[in-house]
Amino acid sequence: MADPVRKIKTIAVQDVTRQALAWPARLLFPPVCAGCHRHVSQPGVLCGACWPKLRLLEKPWCPVMGTPFIHDMGEGFLSAEAIADPPPFERARAAVVYSGVARQMVQGLKYRDRTDLAPWMANWMMRAGAELIAEADLVVPVPLHWRRFFRRQFNQSAELGRAVAKLGGLPFSPSAIRRVKLTRQQVGLERHEREENVRAAFRVQPDAEIEIAGRRVLVVDDVYTTGATVRAVAKALKRGGAGAVDILTFARVLPGDFRPDESATI
Repeated sequence: MADPVRKIKTIAVQDVTRQALAWPARLLFPPVCAGCHRHVSQPGVLCGACWPKLRLLEKPWCPVMGTPFIHDMGEGFLSAEAIADPPPFERARAAVVYSGVARQMVQGLKYRDRTDLAPWMANWMMRAGAELIAEADLVVPVPLHWRRFFRRQFNQSAELGRAVAKLGGLPFSPSAIRRVKLTRQQVGLERHEREENVRAAFRVQPDAEIEIAGRRVLVVDDVYTTGATVRAVAKALKRGGAGAVDILTFARVLPGDFRPDESATI
């Protein structure tokens, strides 16, 4: 039988070693707040001033859209959005409201190469999407068109998806679905224009059909704005044989908050 005291000592030594090795990096690249860039105690956290500005999405919410309710409406009560325009996916969840600090984090990841934020954003996504992750068979990120990927050199949705898959112990399939149409940027487009922009923009790769056939696929993206993009992805996955599709994003633009003329809205 292994000596428990020796095991505890070994773990303690390993922990001290990890901390010692981390110190040079801490000195050269001190951790900063993900919102305002003030120095903080550890990477991936918000300072005391920014944390209250982050609005986490909490239950009660619509079981389909994940839209929060002001009051608990009872088991199975659907939002007006889910009833008026039923989505092609089964459920959607988001960690935070797309405003303030959350907006800065998304834009930092997407436009300023802050890929270091992805694992920390994924931690909040794990909390919001716990039920989706528990039932998912694999994780698929919303893809970029190859030309846009070539210019940007990374896909922010894939960075989030990879982190979610790792935390959830799920297979990650970044190439299961492909963006076959070079679409316009969604910023500045009205709802119907966004839908038209991404119509038939996605296709499941032939060699991925076996991988997704009959599976419950968890689609990961950075922001749910009007839902046009993830709806198009969900439809493509269903056509490709997926049994069910759920959506998990870091942030969500709540119904009524969407403004196509706002340059900061993604």
